[in-house]
Amino acid sequence: MASQNPIGVFDSGYGGLTVLKEIIQKLPQYDYLYVGDNARAPYGNRSFDTVYHYTLQCVEWFFQQGCSLVILACNTASAKALRTIQQNDLPLIAPDKRVLGVIRPTAEIIGNFSETNEVGILATNGTVVSESYPMEIAKFFPALKVYQEACPMWVPLIENNEHLHHGADFFVKKNMHDLFEQGKNIDVVLMACTHYPLLKEKIEEYLPVGVKLVSQGEIVAESLADYLIRHPEIEGRCSRKGQREFYTTDSTSDFDNHATTFFGEGVLSKHVDLENIKNRG
Repeated sequence: MASQNPIGVFDSGYGGLTVLKEIIQKLPQYDYLYVGDNARAPYGNRSFDTVYHYTLQCVEWFFQQGCSLVILACNTASAKALRTIQQNDLPLIAPDKRVLGVIRPTAEIIGNFSETNEVGILATNGTVVSESYPMEIAKFFPALKVYQEACPMWVPLIENNEHLHHGADFFVKKNMHDLFEQGKNIDVVLMACTHYPLLKEKIEEYLPVGVKLVSQGEIVAESLADYLIRHPEIEGRCSRKGQREFYTTDSTSDFDNHATTFFGEGVLSKHVDLENIKNRG
C-alpha cells in the first residue's frame, strides 16, 4: 500500500465491510487496509485456539504492512482472540501498537437503548459460547438482563446469497421465536455479527412492535472516532490520504463479487496467504 500507516480492519470474511463502510463515512480522511480471511471462514463454530491462531496471523500481517491500529471487525474474533492478543502478544511483539474489537464499544452503550432492562443478542455460536457480551455488558449495566440466541445458519445463508430468498425466513423466524421465548420483555435486539445487517428487513418482520433493532457499524465508528481523539499518540501515526485497499485469503473474484453487497460499492481486492505469516501461536 502506498500509505505508510493505514488503519487495519479485519474480519473472517465479508461482514466487516459493513463496519468499514460506517467507519469510512465517519472518518473518510484516513487510509484503510481490509483483510477478509475467506479461505478459513466462517469462524463462528471454530475453537478458541483456532480463532486465536488465525486472528493473530492476521494481526501480525497488518503490523508488517505498517498499521499501528487494527480493528477486529468480527464478533467471533473479538470474543475468542482479542483479550489474549491484547494482554499476551502485544507487549511482546508490538507494545506501541493497538488492537481493538467490536464488543466493548457496543457493550458500553447498549443499555441506553432499553427501557425494560432486557436485551437480546443475535450472534454466531462462537460468540454466544464465549459469554463475552453478558460479561462486558455487566461491567457497564449490571442490572441489564441479557438473552443470547445463536444463529448458525445465518452467515452461510448470507454468504451464499440466499438471505433474501424465502428459505431464509424459516431460520430467521425460528431464531427470533427462540430468542423471545427466553425473554418476553426484550425491547432491544442487537445484531452481534457484522453479517446480520443484510438480514435486517427479514429480522424486522419477526420483531414484536416497539422492539429496537441495533447494528454495530455506527457504534464502532463513533467509538473509533472517540478513541482517536483520546489517543493522539496513535492518531498522529495514522496516514490521511483517503486510500482504501482490500485483501482476501481466498478467490479475489469471489470476494469482489460478494463485497459490493456488504460495502455498498465495488472493490478490487488482492490475494494474501496468511499461512506464511510467522505466528507465535
